Amino acid sequence: MSPLCVGCLSQRNTKRFKSQLKNVKKHKKGGIKNMQAKREKLRAEMEEQVNIREEERGVREKFEGVANECEELKRETRTIIQQTATTQIKLALMLHIVKASKQPDHATLAALTHMLREIVKRENEERQASVSDES
Repeated sequence: MSPLCVGCLSQRNTKRFKSQLKNVKKHKKGGIKNMQAKREKLRAEMEEQVNIREEERGVREKFEGVANECEELKRETRTIIQQTATTQIKLALMLHIVKASKQPDHATLAALTHMLREIVKRENEERQASVSDES
């Protein structure tokens, strides 16, 4: 038989087709397993991304909490500084009042006493306003 006969071609083609079919079947089986593995891997990565987002959200909330605490501490510090300055002024006025009371200068004594009363009055008003604001 010649190498180009029809029967030989069909036998060769059949053998080649069968070997290709086996390769496709092997590839398909591996392909399904590969796809399942890839799907599981993607699912794990997606879960990991969700966990990362949740952790980021938690960190962001903690950061905002710290920032709010920082602002509150700044306000409290300003209030304490203001109260300290007012106390220093009142102490200085009281010292001058004591010195003025030892001398016969009644006008200065009256002016210093009036200033001290005004400062105390203003402090009381501010306290009442802050108490009513908190309520």
